[in-house]
Amino acid sequence: MVVLGIESSCDDAAAAVIITQRAGHAIVRANAVANQDDIHRPYGGVVPELASRNHVLTIDPVVQRALASALCELGDVDGIAVTRGPGLVGSLLVGLMYAKGLSQMAGIPLVGVNHLEGHLLAPLLENKLTMPYLALVVSGGHTALFVVEDFGRYRRLGATRDDAAGEAFDKVAKLMGLGYPGGRIIDELARRGNRKRVRLPRARVKGAPLDFSFSGLKTAVALLLRSEAAAAISSEDLAASFQEAVIDMLVRPTITAARELNADTIVLTGGVAANSRLRERLADAAAADGRQVIAPSFNYCTDNAAMIAIAGSYRLLRGEADPLSLDAEANLPL
Repeated sequence: MVVLGIESSCDDAAAAVIITQRAGHAIVRANAVANQDDIHRPYGGVVPELASRNHVLTIDPVVQRALASALCELGDVDGIAVTRGPGLVGSLLVGLMYAKGLSQMAGIPLVGVNHLEGHLLAPLLENKLTMPYLALVVSGGHTALFVVEDFGRYRRLGATRDDAAGEAFDKVAKLMGLGYPGGRIIDELARRGNRKRVRLPRARVKGAPLDFSFSGLKTAVALLLRSEAAAAISSEDLAASFQEAVIDMLVRPTITAARELNADTIVLTGGVAANSRLRERLADAAAADGRQVIAPSFNYCTDNAAMIAIAGSYRLLRGEADPLSLDAEANLPL
C-alpha cells in the first residue's frame, strides 16, 4: 500500500510517501517539509495566524514535492493519512481540507490521525519494536509518558501539568534574548557551559511521580535574569544549567515508569528528542538499569508527515476510512 501523509498541526507543512505491507513496517519513499522558522523568528515563537496563512501557500507545493521525490503520482496513492489534531486549529484545517480535496478528487480513502499517535509510532519508521513499549513524548506542545500497547491502543501514565518541555526551552531562550527556535540554540550553547554553575529548582508533582511541571523552572530563570546576579553568569552557563534541570525532570519519571512496568525498551520521541544531552542522559540512565533507549533520527523527531503516514497506515490496511465530514480538533484526545 502506498500512503500519502500530510501534517500541518503547527508551523511546519509536511508531506511524505511511504510503502507498507503490514502495520508498523514501512519504507519511506519521500519526506518533505516546508519550514517556517524564518517567519516566526522575529516574534520569538509561533504566531498561529501567520502559520496558517503560510500553510495555504505551501501545502500544495510540499505535497507535489513529496510525490515527485517518491517518483509517483496521485493516482498511485492507495490512501491518505492527515493530521486532524491536536494543534493550532487554523493550521490543522489547511492540511485537512487539502487532504479532503485530494480524497474526493481521486477517490482515495482518507483517515484522520492524532498528532501524538504519529510521534508514538515514529520510531517504527526505522526500527523493529515489539509492543508494548514505554514512550516519552517531548515536544513544544506535549510532554507525556505513554505505554504503546498496540496500534490504536495507548495508555497515558503521566503528563505535564503546565508547560511542555519544548515550550519551556523556547520561552527561556526568548527571556535570554537568544532567538528562535530556542531548543536548538540552548542545546548548542549548553555544550560550552557549566551545568552546575546555576542552582535551579527541579519540580516534583506531589502524589503523581510520573507527571511533569516546568513553569516553576521557567519562572526561576526569569527572576534570575532580573536580579543583580545575572551579570556574573554567562549565557553558556545559564543555558547548560537550565537544560540540565529540564533533563533531570524528564529522566527521573521515565526511569521510574520503566522500573514499574519492567520495560526493557524506552522510546524517546518528539521534537525535544533531538536534544543531544537528553539523548545522552536518558541512554546512560537506562543502560545503568539494563534497559535500552530508541529514538528516531532527527528528521523524524520534529513534526513530519512520515510519522502521520505510518500511524494512519494500520487503519488503511484494515480497509477503514473517515468520512469527508471529518473535522479538525485543537485538543483532540488520544
